[in-house]
Amino acid sequence: MEKAKYYCVLILFSLVITAAQSQNKESNSGIYVDKQGVIRYKDSDAEAAFFGVNYTVPFAFGYRSHKALNVDLEKAIDQDVYHFSRLGLDAFRVHVWDTEISDSMGNLLENEHLRLFDYLLAKLKMRNIKVLITPIAFWGNGYPEKDINTGSFSSIYGKQKALVNDTAIRAQENYMRQFFKHINPYTKVTYGNDPNVVAMEINNEPHHSGPKIKTTEYINRMAKAVRSTGWKKPVFYNISESPLYADAVANADVNGHSFQWYPTGLVANRTLQGNFLPNADLYTIPFGDTIPKYRNRARMVYEFDAADVLQPYMYPAMARSFRTAGFQWATQFAYDPMATAYANTEYQTHYVNLAYTPSKAISLLIASKVFHNVPRLKSYGSYPADSSFDVFRVSYKNSLSEMNAEEEFYYSNTTTTQPKIIAKLKHLAGVGSSPVVNYQGYGAYFLDKVSDGIWRLEVMPDAIQIRDPFEKASPKKAVTSIQWRKQPMHITLPELGNDFKVLGMDSGNQYTTTATANHFTIQPGTYLLTRQSIAGKPHDYPLSVKEFIAPLQTTKETILVHSPYSEVAGGKAFTISTKIIGVDSLDKVTVEMRSSANRWKTLTMQRTTAYDNVVQVPAEMVTAGVLNYRIIIQKANNNYVVFPGNHKGNPYAWDALVDETYESYVAAENSYLHIFDATTDRNAINFYNPDVRNNKVEYITALNSKQLVLKATIGKPLSNNIMGWQFNFSDKLKGRIEELSKSDRIVIRARTNHESPVKLRVAFVTSDAKSFAAICTLTNQYKEIEMLLTDFKPDSTLLLPRPYPGFLPLWFKANSTGKLEMADTEKIEFTFGHEFIADHLGKPLSIEVESAWIIKSN
Repeated sequence: MEKAKYYCVLILFSLVITAAQSQNKESNSGIYVDKQGVIRYKDSDAEAAFFGVNYTVPFAFGYRSHKALNVDLEKAIDQDVYHFSRLGLDAFRVHVWDTEISDSMGNLLENEHLRLFDYLLAKLKMRNIKVLITPIAFWGNGYPEKDINTGSFSSIYGKQKALVNDTAIRAQENYMRQFFKHINPYTKVTYGNDPNVVAMEINNEPHHSGPKIKTTEYINRMAKAVRSTGWKKPVFYNISESPLYADAVANADVNGHSFQWYPTGLVANRTLQGNFLPNADLYTIPFGDTIPKYRNRARMVYEFDAADVLQPYMYPAMARSFRTAGFQWATQFAYDPMATAYANTEYQTHYVNLAYTPSKAISLLIASKVFHNVPRLKSYGSYPADSSFDVFRVSYKNSLSEMNAEEEFYYSNTTTTQPKIIAKLKHLAGVGSSPVVNYQGYGAYFLDKVSDGIWRLEVMPDAIQIRDPFEKASPKKAVTSIQWRKQPMHITLPELGNDFKVLGMDSGNQYTTTATANHFTIQPGTYLLTRQSIAGKPHDYPLSVKEFIAPLQTTKETILVHSPYSEVAGGKAFTISTKIIGVDSLDKVTVEMRSSANRWKTLTMQRTTAYDNVVQVPAEMVTAGVLNYRIIIQKANNNYVVFPGNHKGNPYAWDALVDETYESYVAAENSYLHIFDATTDRNAINFYNPDVRNNKVEYITALNSKQLVLKATIGKPLSNNIMGWQFNFSDKLKGRIEELSKSDRIVIRARTNHESPVKLRVAFVTSDAKSFAAICTLTNQYKEIEMLLTDFKPDSTLLLPRPYPGFLPLWFKANSTGKLEMADTEKIEFTFGHEFIADHLGKPLSIEVESAWIIKSN
């Protein structure tokens, strides 16, 4: 009897996990837009909300990259769609590459791209993930490679001509009619008759030109062509990409409008550092007050991302701001396919995948919960007050997103938060450790309650970042390494007891063990955790219990990840930390160092986790000058690997040519703390340049040899026509952070090219986004300008990189009180152009900044 009960519980589990993975409470109901512009379910009139991703494998580079790797595209789609579901996503959108499925006249081509798109939609339907289709992209299919001339109407006319050329418009009408009459061979219905397809957006990011009445006519012709196929679902059109044409767009016969949001800009070519929560604080919509017809239109976000940000705290903040602005659909751009996520080649500036970026993926899961649970139009104040809202929390300092509800507990990084009511907990997902789960691995894990005393555990393999994922991408260059290792785990769920059974469930997983005092060892896979008092073992299991998708181990090669301090404080011990892949407990890791006083020392690194190794450098080695060191890995078989350089072979052999070293400068007592240098920091600066045609940024040489100067020029000075930039100096001072609190002055070496003095505004921005600013005066002679830190007063800060669209806020002002505390500061900001005198107007105005440093109190 007990065994039969156990088996029935497992059969029902498919319903349980589907509930955990899907947010859509009205899953089988179509939607409509009411007279107030609210998206509602037809069956219940309840407000709808959909949150998910864009995903591009059937088309363009997504398709070609999988083919190049000999990946089965259908299998790849199956795997990625499972992960969408596992993350609780219930929305999918992509701009269809019409250039790959149409000819010059707009005739639909029944080819492999269209077939795979149809296959993807069928798989999404199986997971109850709703679809919004954008049938026209206008884009070529090349990026990041060269475009291929496919002979389609988009190839011939391009984005702007396609919106005004009548021949191109007729081709699009033909394409729309054929596209929406097309029958999906997998679902056996048209997109209009598929209840899982809930809406459409006419095209992707239209750039309108010409008479506004023609814009309205174009949109109406497209909408009419779609509706002529029997389409009765909502039709959306972008209103934010061509804001000067917003009134013409609002005059068209559509049901809603689409927006996008990139609060940290795009394509920084590096991982952005700093607190970007102020960038996601508010989504303003300028059309609500100026265009009456817009007010009763539904609102959807077709694309969003915190581009080039790896820390997992931005997505829930963005989801909150979307809800405050009234959005009911939001889809991130773009989810990285598992097959290519190792190199982040899909779109270099975006990077999220459950296996390869586990913390960001869990943050996306939490954002989905935010979007479905936070009321539309409700405000939670301004940052930092809105960092905790409803049952959610985001933290820059803890690199954390978190949801703590009665039945659900999710966290993107290690947290000390106690679950609200552990006895009522039904779903948990996380990375790192919490009061419920202690785990040393670097992958995500999921716990879902099946029944009293039975839980399903899913553990992903470890993901170790080995390179900056936002640098130039190449399929030849892995940025994240996947490692399969057994790791210790401790789970505290009172109903399981402390000696619960662990049974492997996924295909080929024969692992079984029993917890001891809640501790056990686990490897990637899917498991049932069962209280000892529950007897019996069923012979068959439903698919949802067994299901597990993860990439294979990337490499067994030894890889070391380490960033040396650029500078450390003299006479003080400091810690060297590394992550090392491909070593085990029998291998020996040492740091061999030499000071500029020619003192040598070899230190043995201590292993703290399967990958993390640390050692403390004693104070006597930290003498003023330069400290050089190399890290030597001696394998158990007596083979050697030496870093930097990944050199194989005994470094002490007489013919060894290994001479690369890591290098940290050791500061002398009371030396300056350099926070900006145009020569060394030029590749990590975020600029504000609103007039790129007339303004200019360049690096020039001046008086000092081998020293660059940042020269910024406003070409056509007008009132309050500012330029500026920010630099995050926190990495430069990690080894001297304690000295910041003793600082009392800043020195800036700068000048202007103008005969009349120019005001330069200098600001410091703290880690909690408080800004303190002061003004100095530049002359046409290079000078070292000294400013007291007590002169810096609370002020606003630029939101950089500049959020897109450009109608979003440029400045942010926190509730700054008190004085500037340098120990909390991480950015310096320079701006000019706030004040002009008559002599400045009409003439190019430049400033030249060479460097800035902080002086400590005596």
